[in-house]
Amino acid sequence: MNDQGKISLILGSAIAPESIAAAAAQAESSGFDEIWLAEDYFFTGGISGASVVLGATSEITVGLGVVSAVARHPSVLAMELATLSRSSPQRLIAGVGLGVPAWVRQMGLHPRSPLAAVRECVTSVKSLLAGETLDRRGQVFEFNNVKLTFPEIGSPMPVRLGVSGPNMLRLSGEIADGTVLSVCSSLRYVEWAKERIDEGRELVGRTDPHPITVFALYAVDEDGQAARDSARASLAFYRQHGPNALTDVYGISDELRVLIDQGGYAAVRDGMPDQWVADLTVAGTPAECAAKIRALWDGGADSVALAPLATDRLAEIIDLTAREVLPLTSASAGA
Repeated sequence: MNDQGKISLILGSAIAPESIAAAAAQAESSGFDEIWLAEDYFFTGGISGASVVLGATSEITVGLGVVSAVARHPSVLAMELATLSRSSPQRLIAGVGLGVPAWVRQMGLHPRSPLAAVRECVTSVKSLLAGETLDRRGQVFEFNNVKLTFPEIGSPMPVRLGVSGPNMLRLSGEIADGTVLSVCSSLRYVEWAKERIDEGRELVGRTDPHPITVFALYAVDEDGQAARDSARASLAFYRQHGPNALTDVYGISDELRVLIDQGGYAAVRDGMPDQWVADLTVAGTPAECAAKIRALWDGGADSVALAPLATDRLAEIIDLTAREVLPLTSASAGA
């Protein structure tokens, strides 16, 4: 970790499972602070991926970011987390959210109250990890005398929320040990999200640390334009599904709707202003990427987690980042 914040690497999703172990070992030896395992349905399993990474590394912190609160019953999720935690003590961060609504609906799991589902899941998981017995019926989940045979031992692992809307962010401030913010987060959104999180913390009088990790689409190249072109295509993939809190705060929801109506993905990709790419991704030359990482730190992020887009050149991207981006993010380089 440098003087300002952490730089993490996101594995999983579009990265083939058989490539994860080698990439994780390379990231650890290259100086990254954390490795995060995304669980984007239906790509790579987050819990199984985290297990692979923990086995392929020795010291680096591993974040599970994020698993859906409704894809597994909280008792099963707690069992899996306790197994990982006891096998690799003090190395795991658990991230939980609702999940992308479209994917959750594909599984027929979208709850009537997403807020209740996430609240019940996180509070129940934390109780079970602590060794408590649960016997209760909530709005979403039921527990009939559930107790883990092998609960967590030692210091509790952090359980963070991966959320985006104002009510969920306040909930994160209230019940979670940190927050994971989605890819495509603008600097303006990070600042706004931190305000909502702080509102939740104030509501219950929390004063403990609440780290914020910002996920970012990442494309780095000595040819900055080539990197930005790659990021443009990926940004369009994420934004083709329509506006959300991120685009509302950034102020582009109306313009995005027009582009989607004009032709979906292709229209968004070809019609979005260059400024969207500049503000919603970490893309460009090594110096440009380092500057964007430092800006996110200044805006309230404690860690910036980079999601490499050139997955066919993953080892090369990790090496380039270690050699030319990480050194430029130090306090002395920023000055």
